[in-house]
Amino acid sequence: MKRVALLGMPNTGKSTLFNRLTGAHAKVGNWPGLTVELLSARILVGGDMVHLVDLPGIYDLCGHSEDEAVVTAFLTQNVLDLAIVVLNASQLERQIILLGQIVRPGLPVILVLNMADEAAALGVTIDRDALSSDLGIPVCLISAKYGQGVEQLHALVATALRELAPAEAAPANGPLLDDGALDAALRRSVMVPAHASHALTEKIDRVLLHPWVGLPIFFALMYLLFQAVFFVGKPIQDAMNWALTAFRTAVLDPTFAALPTVVGGLLLDGIYNGLGTVASFVPLIILFFLGMAIVEDTGYLSRAAFLMDALMSRFGLDGRSFVMILMGFGCNVPALMGTRVMRSRGLRLLTMLVIPLSLCSARLQVFLFFIAALFPSNMGALVLFTLYVVSIATAMLTSQLFKPRFVNNDPFVLEIPPYRFPTLRQMVFRGWHEVAHFLRRATRFIVAGVVLVWLLTNFPSAAVPGSADTWAGQIGNLLNPVLGPLGIDPKLTIALIFGVVAKEVVIGALAVIYAREGGALMNAIASEIDWVQAYSFMLFALIYTPCLSTIATIRSEARSGRFTALAIIWPIALAWMISFAFYQSARLLTAAT
Repeated sequence: MKRVALLGMPNTGKSTLFNRLTGAHAKVGNWPGLTVELLSARILVGGDMVHLVDLPGIYDLCGHSEDEAVVTAFLTQNVLDLAIVVLNASQLERQIILLGQIVRPGLPVILVLNMADEAAALGVTIDRDALSSDLGIPVCLISAKYGQGVEQLHALVATALRELAPAEAAPANGPLLDDGALDAALRRSVMVPAHASHALTEKIDRVLLHPWVGLPIFFALMYLLFQAVFFVGKPIQDAMNWALTAFRTAVLDPTFAALPTVVGGLLLDGIYNGLGTVASFVPLIILFFLGMAIVEDTGYLSRAAFLMDALMSRFGLDGRSFVMILMGFGCNVPALMGTRVMRSRGLRLLTMLVIPLSLCSARLQVFLFFIAALFPSNMGALVLFTLYVVSIATAMLTSQLFKPRFVNNDPFVLEIPPYRFPTLRQMVFRGWHEVAHFLRRATRFIVAGVVLVWLLTNFPSAAVPGSADTWAGQIGNLLNPVLGPLGIDPKLTIALIFGVVAKEVVIGALAVIYAREGGALMNAIASEIDWVQAYSFMLFALIYTPCLSTIATIRSEARSGRFTALAIIWPIALAWMISFAFYQSARLLTAAT
């Protein structure tokens, strides 16, 4: 099978092109010789099956960040049939230097000038044929966002794979194009107006990047996003709850009635209740990811990093750290891997320590459940917003405490792209990608988790299911002196224990523990705890030990057992202190009133 790699600088639309070429068939896998996961897919090009690999975005093959080292190692350790270099058509003068570092003997290259529509809007004209002739490589003008020119790229790739001999592993030096040749080619082939600018972007940034109102606007927009998620998603969630309950009553209960009690209980009260309760929150999660996709793809996320840099620097972090924390709202694992762009090991470790404090999608599901069960509907967005604020506050506190140990000596450099509103296809694809990733992980962990929880809550066989005499009840009672002062009862304690495996298991575990699902489960929990206990539980679930996947990623990325131990122990201690302070203070205030 022929292997093709996508290379380019960040914010050139490389990932958009990858998605356009591969559709929904991408996967993440480990590469031999590299301690890193890369996105790859198999596609058919001109009758040949091609293994397409999306490499990290880099600025310089001679740089020192881990992403740059990954690309260099990949080029030297893997045999490539073709390299596709993606550059921004409106920024060729600045980006062309990367092409000069990649083009070398034995490595066939196609140059893709993406965002050709933006370049044309700015008045930039490119003589593709002349540029191709001067550089000695095929050149293609495209807009990956709208699909323009992608068919021509397919044809160029097919021709290159058919005509060019397979390459050996490319050497790390010996480029064919020096800076002088590149500059001469640009002067002959590219015309840039003297006053090319993104006028609309500049006008919007005068407001959104204002030093006084920029941050309040950002937090206000995020709050409105949460309001929209609840306003649109809650009726859909209620409908799914009703449908799942009706399906069990009308179909599953009669079907499994003849099965032994133990088997029927495992299938219905265990697996179905657990998966069904998680599934009912998928609409809210989809809407959240769609909203975050808009925030990121428009370029507003980069501006949030710029706004936060001055504040973050006081805590030993920088704007990139803030971006990684926001990425952690989706999933901690890719956010942790994203720290490879940081050259300073101190900055990277400090950022990795605070990322697991982000309110990830798995925790989001837990909080949506408790908010729906214990709080009025008009308070839902506010409660969720406060949890996001606490998430960022705990990250700031952690970085402030540990910054003397993890010193940052890496200057902050961030490219702010022009505003680009994503297409409907981009938003749907991005939302589906995130939700599919969540569901794959959730299904795998929840099935195993709810089966184990069911066993713990139903055995020994002489005990009443769900009682204090079961194995789960005994574990909960054993830990009650530790978590009881936080308002967390033994049943909630069991759910937290299984949450260490994966936070997605928490709600499924509760469905098994209470032997109910959906609205019935919410009512059962609301009858046993009040809003103070619920919020204390959510605070603890927000902060305490990250899931096993996150822990494994921290160990792999940090390459330090001591740091991994710190990343496990510190969140538990912090979660206990914050939940204790909230619960005891709230109880004193409610008693006084």
